[in-house]
Amino acid sequence: MFTRRNSTARTSTSTPPKRRSARSMVAAMAVLGSLAVGGPLAYAGSQDAKDAKHHDAVQQDAVQKAADSLVREDGFPAALAAVDNGDGRVRDYTAGVGDLTTGEDVPVNGRVRAGSNTKAFVSAVVLQLVGEGKVTLDAPIETYLPGLVRGEGIDGNKITVRQLLQHTSGLPDFVRHMEPNAFTARNTYTEPRELLDTALAHKADFAPGEKWQYSNTNYVLAGLLVQKVTGRPLGEEITHRIIRPLGLHDTYWPTTGERGIRGPHPKGYDTARPGAELADITKLDPSKAWAAGQLVSTPRDLNRYFSALLGGKVLRPAELEEMKTTVKADGPAPNSSYGLGLMKTELSCGRVLWGHGGDINGYETRGGVTEDGRAVTVAVTALPTAVINDQAELPKVMRHVMGLVDTAACK
Repeated sequence: MFTRRNSTARTSTSTPPKRRSARSMVAAMAVLGSLAVGGPLAYAGSQDAKDAKHHDAVQQDAVQKAADSLVREDGFPAALAAVDNGDGRVRDYTAGVGDLTTGEDVPVNGRVRAGSNTKAFVSAVVLQLVGEGKVTLDAPIETYLPGLVRGEGIDGNKITVRQLLQHTSGLPDFVRHMEPNAFTARNTYTEPRELLDTALAHKADFAPGEKWQYSNTNYVLAGLLVQKVTGRPLGEEITHRIIRPLGLHDTYWPTTGERGIRGPHPKGYDTARPGAELADITKLDPSKAWAAGQLVSTPRDLNRYFSALLGGKVLRPAELEEMKTTVKADGPAPNSSYGLGLMKTELSCGRVLWGHGGDINGYETRGGVTEDGRAVTVAVTALPTAVINDQAELPKVMRHVMGLVDTAACK
């Protein structure tokens, strides 16, 4: 069922959950089936309009069912999505509840922590600086941050800016060496240099350029590069160069010490240890992600950003081409490759999706834009690791999230 923008229709489900009591609470309280439609309606009467209407109905049903399944079958507290078929209309979907305690509805197009989608913004700023002649992609990071990148098997003279953005630097990921219990240090502010020092205390994973391996450390350095070259804070540069010009009104860079999420948002959940019950982790200090994942956004805004980026509204053609030049990567989809802060994924229908995705305590996002202009962003309000009972289930649950993106982009 669907309605016009700013109104919602909700139906409940009685299908029994498959998870233990903490997850059954999610399904028992879930209010499924919310969908809001915005934009111009097709004129009735023509065959094209009838065909479009039929296509829309099929797509809406498939996307809603997939979102419902993420809650009912996989145990996510909530799922929300925005789908733009490239025709000026945007459809918003929700499933589950925005608050496990109160049963409050999931806000349509609610704000979430965007996680590593931040990297696509940071990389774009670096590439703008390349276009301005202030940064050279194949120059060593030592050129811009002299004496900073040093460690066992680590030399800033041998790691290029391109390798940082592309995740081929060999730098160890600081995330692997942080406290695994996110609740322990959720209120602690961390300086970017602390994140870097944590990584550099460990030896290189491989020689620069040898292979691809995702490392959040690369983007801490990219953020420091932006600050050194511009003389301004990273969040300010992202805001002035991208967020404001594109009118991303629900996207923002949290201020220093800011722990909550502004505006309408579903709560995010995590577990203190594997197998523990879900607990509210909405309020946390995101500085531990910084340039690797600090942004807050919405499904619609992320769609708008990736559409603008791939549409040539953020970068010049030369820099966009560099961003889209990919190497094989082991991402959330087996058929993916990685460019400069941008991931390319081949969908089941043969379409190519350009985007990123993000994981941060309480939220996971996946999506992007296809080459024919369809944009999709899906968010769930817990990491897949928090909703599984058995580690062996993790790949399946991750595929289900990405499967919703595939369904929305391919139907």
